[in-house]
Amino acid sequence: MGAENKIDGDVDWHKNDRQNQPPSMLPSMQNHDSKLLTLPTILTLGRVAAVPLLVATFYVDSWWARTATTSIFVAAAITDWLDGYLARKMKLGTVFGAFLDPVADKLMVAATLILLCSRPLEVAMFREVPWLFTVPAIAIIGREITMSAVREWAASQNTRLLEAVAVNNLGKWKTATQMISLTILLATRDSSLGGPGILVPSGVLLLYISAGLSVWSLAIYMSKIWKVLLK
Repeated sequence: MGAENKIDGDVDWHKNDRQNQPPSMLPSMQNHDSKLLTLPTILTLGRVAAVPLLVATFYVDSWWARTATTSIFVAAAITDWLDGYLARKMKLGTVFGAFLDPVADKLMVAATLILLCSRPLEVAMFREVPWLFTVPAIAIIGREITMSAVREWAASQNTRLLEAVAVNNLGKWKTATQMISLTILLATRDSSLGGPGILVPSGVLLLYISAGLSVWSLAIYMSKIWKVLLK
């Protein structure tokens, strides 16, 4: 989600789209291609498997289920960083892991956004402005779908286009705000934490910041692609 099976250290939900790294970055992964299930890849598979658990616990009306939902999301965010760290430090990166990591990130984040849209927090701000959460959710999910398609197209063209859509530092900030905001919004469903208070507005604000960074980064990528095409 934020860190992927990072062979070279870049992030990105964010940490996003490692499978589309330029070919020059791939040789370091090829030594481990024969070993499909490395430790980082197993952690990534665990994140994928955790998505159904996240959905199941979200709809259980119980204090333990609300706590479990938040815990699953936090654990996924931690393992997202951990699998990238292990892949770099232990040189366990694989092409399969690099493909799977951003998929796991997008599944977890998209599922969480949809869940929160389907059952908004019972606070006044959501009753008064029902679209408050839907707008950033559409922006974030739409951006991820668009960038996945753009990167797939770039990978089929040439190295220059692929390098134009390589993950940048803006993705790190996008993912960080995304993870923090969703953690806050999930956690405030648990009344044992003291109720929403200022946490809900903070979570919503961070989500809008993340959505803004998502759209901004998309515009930057498109600008880079346009410059390459014009040359």
